[in-house]
Amino acid sequence: MGFVKQSLVDGTRVPADRSKDHLWIVGGGIAGMAAAAFAIRDARVPANQVHILEMLGIEGGSLDGGRTPNNKRAWVTRGARMLTDELNQCTWDLCDSIPSLEDPSISVLQETREFNKKWPIHARARLIGDQHKIIDSSKFGFDLSSRVAMTRLLATSESSLGARRIEDMYDEDFFKTNFWNMWRTTFAFQKWHSAAELRRYYVRLVQEFSRINTLGGTRHTKYNQYDSMIVPLQRWLLAQGVDVRFGVKVLDADFENASGANPGPRRATQLYVQTRKGKDVIKLGANDYVVFTLGSITADTTYGGNDTVPELIRDRRDGSWTLWENLALKAKDFGNPIAFCGNVDEHKWESFTLTCRSSLLLDRMAEYTGNEIGSGGLVTWVNSGWHLSIDTAHQPHFPDLPQGWTTTWAYGFEIDGIGDYVKKKMSEATGTEILTELIHQMGFEDIKDEVLATTEVTTVMMPYASALFACRTPGDRPKVVPNRAANFGFLGQFVEMPEDIVFTVEYSVHTGMEAVYNLFGVERQIPPIYHGLLDPKVGKQAVECMFR
Repeated sequence: MGFVKQSLVDGTRVPADRSKDHLWIVGGGIAGMAAAAFAIRDARVPANQVHILEMLGIEGGSLDGGRTPNNKRAWVTRGARMLTDELNQCTWDLCDSIPSLEDPSISVLQETREFNKKWPIHARARLIGDQHKIIDSSKFGFDLSSRVAMTRLLATSESSLGARRIEDMYDEDFFKTNFWNMWRTTFAFQKWHSAAELRRYYVRLVQEFSRINTLGGTRHTKYNQYDSMIVPLQRWLLAQGVDVRFGVKVLDADFENASGANPGPRRATQLYVQTRKGKDVIKLGANDYVVFTLGSITADTTYGGNDTVPELIRDRRDGSWTLWENLALKAKDFGNPIAFCGNVDEHKWESFTLTCRSSLLLDRMAEYTGNEIGSGGLVTWVNSGWHLSIDTAHQPHFPDLPQGWTTTWAYGFEIDGIGDYVKKKMSEATGTEILTELIHQMGFEDIKDEVLATTEVTTVMMPYASALFACRTPGDRPKVVPNRAANFGFLGQFVEMPEDIVFTVEYSVHTGMEAVYNLFGVERQIPPIYHGLLDPKVGKQAVECMFR
């Protein structure tokens, strides 16, 4: 709750009067939705004075899932997001206030906890090697050089690392280890990504070292995260009376003292927007606040199907980066978007979702891995030309999936590599060709024809999926609330949250909480970041893992 003055009676603090305040939220992704919820719940901003401006026709942003845009017989998720007890403290704080999708008597948090007690993750086949053999991934494969490099990276400060790449810190033997194959595919790191960001992951997720081979720390939602997290949150926001405006694209903003050259406060004064009716201006008065979501990892997404290939867009067509590019011209501390969106080839991704009109493929997968469907997490074929991984969730993964149908999500990490069975780049392959390659990697040739005949493949090309891991320097990501910002802040994966890690739901939710609490003076404590290295047991387990 926000507090700004003392009671004249007994000195106790009283809630701030927010009856005239308006909060304008640019972007309807999880960061913006979380900011709206925290503004209502904790800052006591009237819900009908919280405005979400979203350029698309749906909320959720990159945290999506549902029917395929060009094929109503297929379902798709563009990505998978890892949740853990220790990592997602702000997320769980939010979810504890939101009624679940199917049972309003319990919260999303309660539903998730109960679901994971019933269906825990314990991978038995995290890595697959040559000839379809399951690798003993409990052995990390470190040599002395790898251990020394790990220690050196942890001992090097972030400022000293600067824009160095991961490959600058290790020799080639490290990139052949089981540990790297598990870590990179669980968290989506490439060798050319930021060493500073990898270091943050090591520190923030040190508790995962001892269970990275089983993914035992992973928590999954009952359905896909859009239906289990976004839909309930959207329902709650609308029930409170939040003003959600779809089809509204914010192009730019004006500020007083934008650069901060003068010693006084810096204020956002108006928003320039594009609606279906044309261009408009939203003027911001003395009681108006605004938070801007910066950048997008799913900008310019394209989709393909069984017989088509998704286009790789290189020229930033949908304008998701335009706002940040315009804002960055106004002040040096508003960040540097080109550091993240300037190299498509280093950050592009291709994922694919299989919609199967039978459980044949998943049943065979369960038999092969020794994991009941939904209990195995990610499986990676380490030597495959496309470096394929598949993540089979508990079924049904979508609440509206027809009875007996199944879905599973997968991706390739080397999409310009040549397939072992389909002799072309994954980025140039149709959905049927990608599924054919996957079936051969599994060794399931005897069911290939039936699986191909009963499966819809939705491929997804994302030019900026891992852009948040770009090599960066201090200042490339702006603060959530810049110095002396009186009524504005920034949200999402491209702002700076010291110690926290990007490419997580938690990071987005954390920025929403940080922005609202700072702008509105909320005195409720933000859940602290878990520091596993302060727990001797966790630290000991991590060190022991390096000698497996």
